[in-house]
This record gives sequence, structure tokens and C-alpha cells, in this order.
Amino acid sequence: MPEQTLSPRHILTASIVILLWGMNFVVIKIGLKGIPPFLLGALRFAMVAIPSIFFIPRPKVPLRLFIAYAMTISLGQFAFLFSAMAVGMPAGLASLVLQAQAFFTVGFSALVFGEKFRVSNLIGMLTASLGLILLGSASINGGVSQVTLAGFGLTICAAASWATGNVINKKIGQTAVLSLVSWSALIPIIPFFLLSICFEGMDAIKHSLINMSISSGLTIVYLAFAATLIGYTLWGKLLSSLPTHTVAPLTLLVPVVGLTAAWILLGEALKPLQIIGAIVVMCGLLINVFGQKIFQKLRLSLA
Repeated sequence: MPEQTLSPRHILTASIVILLWGMNFVVIKIGLKGIPPFLLGALRFAMVAIPSIFFIPRPKVPLRLFIAYAMTISLGQFAFLFSAMAVGMPAGLASLVLQAQAFFTVGFSALVFGEKFRVSNLIGMLTASLGLILLGSASINGGVSQVTLAGFGLTICAAASWATGNVINKKIGQTAVLSLVSWSALIPIIPFFLLSICFEGMDAIKHSLINMSISSGLTIVYLAFAATLIGYTLWGKLLSSLPTHTVAPLTLLVPVVGLTAAWILLGEALKPLQIIGAIVVMCGLLINVFGQKIFQKLRLSLA
């Protein structure tokens, strides 16, 4: 069976996901001003699950894969990411470092599914990696506030958790994605609340709930519906219909949106080197997605 390639519909779907997830980091940073990270995670997934499960049928997914998906892509990813941003990780830089998931995803998929790299994939990933290095270098050396080692490490852990969830999603295969996202949101609620009680304390929980601001409430709504229900449903459809090495690198465009939004809304200024890095990332994506066709045409023209 021939390998599926990106269609206009796939490109539109990916663009929506990139925009929603790019803005997500600014929204998280705003939300963390009034709600501690683990409580924010609990409220996010409670808002996803509680209305949805009454209207959406339960997914037909093996229980072990269902739980593994929820514990990695929901609990693990966001426990680490929210904590990283709470201890000082800038929103724009978080959107950048989290994209290490693309490399983890492709590597994990190669181990689990035996998916092979093409030359164009390797060149594209290396080019995009150079762009990420330029973006990160510009950020740490004067683009935005200094990142802590703890914040950086926690964000890398979030990326690895997300990548693991991607592989599990691929293992699940074709399923009702909205159903999977909605019902799996039930799993992390209690662990998030327990983490909040243990590390943030009941006083902080009560204070946050009683004194919740409009911006905090809108943050939870955005994270639940835009970033989770819409974003992960579209992302899951892309993963189930296209090769992992084509889909995973698309999220390297998320930090372009994240850095720009953080600059405009949070004052995390973009520097010239960051702009160059974003362009290099986009070149890497073009090579990864369209490089095989370009190389084939070049070979035919030189033959």
C-alpha cells in the first residue's frame, strides 16, 4: 500500500493544531498566576471529562492502552510542563523545548514499530534541530528571561511523556479520537488532585478556588476545550492517518507561534537570531515533508 502524504486537508488540520498549541503556552503562563500547577491540571481535565462523557460513547480501546495513553499524554506531560513553567520556564521557550517530543516520538516509533528514516527525513530533522538550537541560544542568551535548570529539565520530561503518548496513540490505531480524548481525561483528575494536596496544600487549593479570577476561569476553558478536546482530537487523527515521521515534526512550528505570542502578549522579546531560527525550523519541516519528492525529481532530471 502506498504511503499517505500530506493533503490540503491534513495541512489545514495541522495549522489549526499549531495555532491552538502555540497560544496554549501564553494561556498557561497567565493561568499559573492564580492557580498552582497541579490544581490547574486537575481542573483542566475535570472540565474536559465531566461534560463530555455524558454525550460521547466510551472508546473501544484495550484498558492497558487506554490508561497508558492518559498517564503519559495527559498526566505526565502536563504535570511536568505546568511545574516547569511554575518554576520560571518562560512561555516562549517552553513552547520551543517541548518540541523535543518530535525527536523522541520518531525514535520511540522506530524502536516499537520499526519505522525507517529516509535521507530526507534525516536532513529535515537535522535542519530543524539547528533551528531549535538557534532559537534556544537566542532565548537563553538574551531573548527572554533566564531559564532555570529545573524548568528546562522538567520541560524535557514533558516532551518525553508526550512522545510516549504519541506512540501509544499510534498503537491504538484507528479509533474515535474525540471519545478517546474525552474519556481518558477522567484518569489524571484524581492523581492531579492528590499531587496538589501533597505539594501545594489544601490552603492553596481553597484560596485558588475561592478567589478565582475571570482570567483564571478562561484559562481553564481554553485548556480544556481548545487545547485538549479540539487540539488532541485533530492531532490524533493526523497520527492515525499519516506516518509518524511526517506528523511529529509538524509541531516544530508550535514554538514559532509560541514565541511570537509570548513576545506580543507577555513581553518576551524576539531577537533577530530567534527569527533566523524560526526560518531554519520551517526549512527543516519543508525538507522532511516534501524532500523525498524533491530528491526524486532531481534524480530524474539528472538521469
